[in-house]
Amino acid sequence: MDHSVVMTAEQVTAYLDEVFPAWSSGGLGIKSITPGWAEVTQEAGQNNLRPGGTVNGPTLFTLADFAAYAVILGHVGEQALAVTTNLSINFLRKAPPGAVIGHCRLLKLGKRLAVTDCDITSVETGELIAQAHATYSLPPTKA
Repeated sequence: MDHSVVMTAEQVTAYLDEVFPAWSSGGLGIKSITPGWAEVTQEAGQNNLRPGGTVNGPTLFTLADFAAYAVILGHVGEQALAVTTNLSINFLRKAPPGAVIGHCRLLKLGKRLAVTDCDITSVETGELIAQAHATYSLPPTKA
């Protein structure tokens, strides 16, 4: 499937800084956007841990949702009103504190819906720690 990138990781980052100024305060970052893909990161520190010292579910869920949003914006452009309509996540194993990476693939990009699939891995172990599937509703284009 041919998905053309219309915004780079740097352009999406600048756009998010403009429309959602607090987005990056939680340690999220966009590493790259390539045709059909985005790679995002989350530095999971003390505020992101559950008892037992592993990365908590809400942090991984947020990373998956953010990865979906980043890959979609990279392919549709400045669409602040693109919204999550569904996100399902499977937590596969414990993640140690530190950086986690989301590799998000654009499965479908239609006029009204976008569907993504995201693998989340631990930088420390290299293991797959979660897998998520998201659907976003896209605002209608103005004629």
